[in-house]
Amino acid sequence: MTGDIRATPGEAVTCTRLAYAFGDTRAVDGLDLAVTEGEVFGLLGPNGAGKTTAIRCVTTLLPVPTGMVHVFGHDAARERMAVRRLLGYVPQQLSAEGGLTGRENVALFARVFDVPRRERGERVVQALAAVGLSDAADRLAGTYSGGMVRRLELAQALVSAPRLLILDEPTIGLDPIARTGVWEHINAVRAATGMTVLVTTHYMDEADQYCDRVGLMYRGRIRALGTPAELRRGLGERRRAGGGAATDGLPTLEDVFRDVAGSGLDETSGGFRDVRSTRRTANRVG
Repeated sequence: MTGDIRATPGEAVTCTRLAYAFGDTRAVDGLDLAVTEGEVFGLLGPNGAGKTTAIRCVTTLLPVPTGMVHVFGHDAARERMAVRRLLGYVPQQLSAEGGLTGRENVALFARVFDVPRRERGERVVQALAAVGLSDAADRLAGTYSGGMVRRLELAQALVSAPRLLILDEPTIGLDPIARTGVWEHINAVRAATGMTVLVTTHYMDEADQYCDRVGLMYRGRIRALGTPAELRRGLGERRRAGGGAATDGLPTLEDVFRDVAGSGLDETSGGFRDVRSTRRTANRVG
């Protein structure tokens, strides 16, 4: 395909027919996705659905072999550095170094993201304050609780003042109070800056409460898209049309998740490496 195709104004992320394969395994299979600027968008789906692979294409950590990915109009395949300057990324695997202080961890990311030298000190202070870690900034990260570690990683991603924050399972392994704390800080930064958030999570209550829209991904494609309320209402209407009892009540987002994935959960639940990586992360922050 020729020409320079830019994203529609108002779209932070646009994926068009994105495909990515690992050998014979097609992780992403013609993904079409649009994330609106300023929203919190939840990318949901079972392990192995292709969520993390798609996110790594958006962040330029993986190439875009087939299809197109644009971030605020920049081509992720041809303008990788321009895309990287626009985003902050909190991966599922831990990125904080326990042998450094919180301040040193965030300062390191300021250098990695090429924050101008004269601005680094103030940016580090601001990022730590934004996630409530000012008082613990000079403690070793290895002494932090699980919730504090995740907030530190959020500060690392925020230090470059990104327009797009990408979070891959940001609250994995955390207790409900710590999960709520992480989301409170995310929403506070978003309210102050207008930042767009793209998040993957297996916690359906999080997606229901905090996401403006969600896309349910299965076998490499988006199978359902809308606000949590729209998806729940749509499943309820389908159940009633099929003769479901009125006393069943309004379905939950978890019901929608199961409806989309069906009995194929076992086929797409990820392999040994996925399980090992998830458990390691949960153990380190738990």
